[in-house]
Amino acid sequence: MRLRKKTRERLFIASFLAGPLAVYIVFVIWPYIETFGYSLTEWTGVAPPSKVVGLKNYTALMHDSVFLKALWHNVEILVFFPTVTIILAMFFAFMLNVGGRRGGVGGVRGVPGSAVYRVVFFFPQVLSVAILIILFQAAFETNDAGLFNGIAIKLRLTDADHPWEFLNSPAFVVWCIMFILVWQWVGFYLVLFSAAMQQIPKDYYEAALLDGAGRIQTYFKVTMPLLWDSVQTAWVYLAVAAMDAFALVANLTPGSNFGGGPDNHGEVLATYLMRNFQTFGKAGYACAMGVVIFFITLILSLAVLRLTRRERLEY
Repeated sequence: MRLRKKTRERLFIASFLAGPLAVYIVFVIWPYIETFGYSLTEWTGVAPPSKVVGLKNYTALMHDSVFLKALWHNVEILVFFPTVTIILAMFFAFMLNVGGRRGGVGGVRGVPGSAVYRVVFFFPQVLSVAILIILFQAAFETNDAGLFNGIAIKLRLTDADHPWEFLNSPAFVVWCIMFILVWQWVGFYLVLFSAAMQQIPKDYYEAALLDGAGRIQTYFKVTMPLLWDSVQTAWVYLAVAAMDAFALVANLTPGSNFGGGPDNHGEVLATYLMRNFQTFGKAGYACAMGVVIFFITLILSLAVLRLTRRERLEY
């Protein structure tokens, strides 16, 4: 009788899971499998693939100088973008929650006007990518009408006849993209970390202050250990975002087809993939790039989760 009851319960649960699982397999898992299959063919993206070339596309990637340059740019973004974003978001969240003078609930409070600062910092997150592109096209203008060149000229760091070529400079273009990404995402993770900090009992901070701990010690000894799960999750999501950046690069950097200029110095994997797929008609080659991006993102995420794993702290 008990076995029949368990069987009915399992069938009941399975009946609810079957539909969502089927949708997930059809619309998520199957496209991945198809992409891997197409990457082994010489496909143009129009007619069905007729010639299987095995690992030829993957071998060609290893000898493609543009692909390797784009891969290096993604590595640069992967290193600096998540690191800077998390450091800034954690710092600002700490200041807005417990960085003010002593007093208030539990003996600690945020800086004055912290509620307003949260809105200001979060504002870039509500802007669409199209608006961000328009804003920073104007900000990076190569004349005194551009925000950054205008400031540089006013400060006499340069002059109107020799403005800084931000997006047209091989040395600056990737850093400009990273600046925009950090500006866009800091506010979101500030709010995320703030929500997590508000769950930490104020007594912990009060006890640390009574024991003579300063703000820096409190940050590293109390806040960071208790927010490590949130930091770990943020790092994975930011790493995924760093492997994309397609819209910004395609629309902000020079180049007739999906940006990537000047001379591929602003190229990332996503833009080079789309150029091969839509412009060059090398869909099988582009699918091989997609598989490489997938495995890089997967391996990186697993590595971050593994290397940053710590004993869970309960509070």
